[in-house]
Amino acid sequence: MATVILLRHARSTANGSGVLAGRQPGVALADQGVAQAGRLVERLAGVPVDAVVTSPLERCRETLAPLLAARGLEAAVEPELAEVEYGEWTGRAIRDLLEEPLWQVVQQHPSAAVFPGGEGLAAVQARAVAAIRAHDARITQEFGPRAVWVACSHGDVIKALLADALGVHLDGFQRIVVDPASLSVVQYTQTRPFVLRVNDNGGDLSGVVPPPEKADTAPSSDAVVGGSTGA
Repeated sequence: MATVILLRHARSTANGSGVLAGRQPGVALADQGVAQAGRLVERLAGVPVDAVVTSPLERCRETLAPLLAARGLEAAVEPELAEVEYGEWTGRAIRDLLEEPLWQVVQQHPSAAVFPGGEGLAAVQARAVAAIRAHDARITQEFGPRAVWVACSHGDVIKALLADALGVHLDGFQRIVVDPASLSVVQYTQTRPFVLRVNDNGGDLSGVVPPPEKADTAPSSDAVVGGSTGA
């Protein structure tokens, strides 16, 4: 199977505004986010990108624009990678949401959290994982098991994807940090995924490209059963 680079959109006008933007239209990149999107081209210079998939929201499309232009690629739009549907919470101030009983459920027991008029976080994870695995299978079939592709989505969605790849219950996903414009890397195999990077904010990613002999097996750093080859 292929290797996916999970890209959180760059800093938007909603990040740091104190408002839960959700799927509201018109949330574009802030000036800092525009700069982050531009640097993405250099950050991925050593990585051959075979395909790109994106959430339909504007801030994801803007984040990818410089990379797509530089590589001559087009992004496939995947609605299942869209931001969480926060329902009646959309557009509300975070300081007000802190007083809601559901807020503590979201933080402590997110697998049980369902936003009023929106969707549950368990459903978010299910739809996102299914979409990523479907695209990974398609891209592997088209480009081979050494394929590397980019999926641009949102913080909570990527955290849910990483929890699944790490084998962590969704109730632990709030322990995962995914900053704007960060890159996390998951290599899928026939048996299990391997998480190669989490919340990378500027490191060299050339090492995530699998060599031919490792394309269908675990990364070379994978430990053997028992943790050691010795007695």
